[in-house]
Amino acid sequence: MLHGRTQTFLPTMAVRNISRFWEWGRKIICVGRNYADHAKELKNAIPTEPVLFLKPPSAYVREGSPILVPLYSSNLHHEVELGVVIGKGGTAIPQSAAMEHVAGYALCLDMTARDIQDECKSKGLPWTLAKAFNTSCPVSDFIPKDRIPDPGNVKLWLKVNDQLRQSGCTSQMIFSVPYLISYISEFISLEEGDLILTGTPKGVSAVQEHDELQAGIEDVVTMNFKVERPDH
Repeated sequence: MLHGRTQTFLPTMAVRNISRFWEWGRKIICVGRNYADHAKELKNAIPTEPVLFLKPPSAYVREGSPILVPLYSSNLHHEVELGVVIGKGGTAIPQSAAMEHVAGYALCLDMTARDIQDECKSKGLPWTLAKAFNTSCPVSDFIPKDRIPDPGNVKLWLKVNDQLRQSGCTSQMIFSVPYLISYISEFISLEEGDLILTGTPKGVSAVQEHDELQAGIEDVVTMNFKVERPDH
């Protein structure tokens, strides 16, 4: 009987479309301070092991919908990042096998209420309100794995109102994609549809209501978002 009940879940699992991971993926695992120049610009120490935090799936927002400034923040920052979409789950994944667990990628923004983050850090509190609010994780279309043959050599950029703010390459990351997958999975089992945000290069800065953000991975994808304040 138990075996039969298990079987009933299989068709539901099978219809999941990895190219729409934001609709059903269960978690977003973010890596902070993974570019030395970004750590320095925020006057943070360069980490000796990955700094992790989480966003809920409700943080996802897609093109056509706005990025909303949280009502409690007056200093919202953009952070452009390469996102890694997990296609096969696992625990304690060795680095040598890590890329077998990658289904593809996405261009992502880690929107950060910097004033709230600074306040939380000064009090020794978690960053949740600064990082996990609704629309804090804009994502591009799914990028198939073969479009990015080397995730360690991806050029990212971000413009605000046509002014270049961020430009960097994942070759500058302190911890590589295979290392991050292995490290994270030691503590947090990875599941199909999970997204790993791999950190942001230097150049983060504030955005204002009505700003237009454009971000891209060179020769692969671009995306556009507008910043708005909620009505209430």
